[in-house]
Amino acid sequence: MTVRTRIAPSPTGDPHVGTAYIALFNLCFARQHGGQFILRIEDTDRVRSTPESEQMILDSLRWLGLEWDEGPDVGGPHGPYRQSERGDIYAEYARQLIESGHAFRCYRTSEELDELREARKAAGMHLALKPADLALPAEEQARREREGWPHVVRMQVPASGTCVVQDMLRGSIEVDWAQVDAQILLKSDGMPTYHLANVVDDHLMGITHVLRGEEWINSAPKHQLLYEYFGWQMPELCHMPLLRNPDKSKLSKRKNPTSINYYRRMGYLPQAVTNYLGRMGWSMPDEREKFSLDEMMAHFDIQRVSLGGPVFDLEKLTWLNGLYIREELDDEGFLRALMEWAFNERYVKEILPQVRPRVETLSEVVPLAGHFFSGLPRISEESFDAVKLSREDLLKLLQFLVWRLETLPAWHKEALLAEVKALASHFGLKMKEFLAPVFIAVTGSPSSTSVMDAMAILGSDMTRARLRHAIEVLGGVSKKQAKRLEKEYREL
Repeated sequence: MTVRTRIAPSPTGDPHVGTAYIALFNLCFARQHGGQFILRIEDTDRVRSTPESEQMILDSLRWLGLEWDEGPDVGGPHGPYRQSERGDIYAEYARQLIESGHAFRCYRTSEELDELREARKAAGMHLALKPADLALPAEEQARREREGWPHVVRMQVPASGTCVVQDMLRGSIEVDWAQVDAQILLKSDGMPTYHLANVVDDHLMGITHVLRGEEWINSAPKHQLLYEYFGWQMPELCHMPLLRNPDKSKLSKRKNPTSINYYRRMGYLPQAVTNYLGRMGWSMPDEREKFSLDEMMAHFDIQRVSLGGPVFDLEKLTWLNGLYIREELDDEGFLRALMEWAFNERYVKEILPQVRPRVETLSEVVPLAGHFFSGLPRISEESFDAVKLSREDLLKLLQFLVWRLETLPAWHKEALLAEVKALASHFGLKMKEFLAPVFIAVTGSPSSTSVMDAMAILGSDMTRARLRHAIEVLGGVSKKQAKRLEKEYREL
């Protein structure tokens, strides 16, 4: 048997370090066994999936040195490797499940589903909806089918009993079937959910081992059941521990930068980031902290993974990155790393139009354009003293802007400008007034090159990181404040 592993990221935002972490362990496991590693794009979310995000995933994983044997860009015998291009395949397998009695068409409306859940909640019952809960009277079911009502396809699941799932690290995992709902397999738009697409694709692509985050443990019974329904052999499962913030909470962008692009833009070396991710819950046989990707693959053993939640410590990563700079780079290598990082022709050409009209001597370039070649600006509370807004309104403005930019599907100046104008209108501010604190947060100065152009050039990761940094510098937003602000933000 040839070992085949995969990673299936969703192109719905910035490339996450958690994706790179899982990809790294899948790659190392495959290489340890002389097998193959596949990249598949899970782009069934038509609203949020973008080609730009997919390209960022490919670029960031390659930057880290993680190469795949099959994928949407390199091809392979099991394509297509984008789930959006495999719709007919999923529809056929959903039809098979319906015909075999293992799935059913559900015509329940969202309002009816809400009522069912509320009724179960009031009765103190499990919130998981079973086929019997969702069943309509036969005449009503026939009427809705006849009239062409929107519907989804759901899987049949047991009403009671226990499902036992085998895990490579955890042994036998027991899940109460009462907690497992009649999962949607095909959405009303005909696109599959993760659960159907994941099972069908893993089988057709010959995946033998699935290494994924532990957040998928509760979904494992559904997947195991689907394998039984189809009569297929299920891949071996390994649920990896989740990355944690230093306070042991799940790694989140509110407490730690989570985008690979952020670390790339900040000037971390790819080999240092890959090395650090390899230390997340795993260790070399000799326990050394610094090792290359090739060394990790040569010594990899999945049983050395610790189930304790690995802490993603930015200070530790920074320390390790410093080791790489001092020990792995001579002067020539250091210069090459600097040029690849920011002093390259492509990036500098983006900046020149912002700088050239504003300078009279070349010595003015660095002070004016320094924010394009730095990490987080060195700002303090006093940096915002000239901004004519109360501290509360200032924090609200910056927080609303962060939330607005987190949902921006395409990152370019026109899209950014539209979001800023909408928020300025909400706050009753002129554009200049609204942008005053944004200038300081993004460029570190009350006046510089165009802040809108700077945001477009710096990119989504660095822009949002600088805005979040400014919020923290100003005292941060407490949980109580965040709830109040979120309520107001939703009313926009």
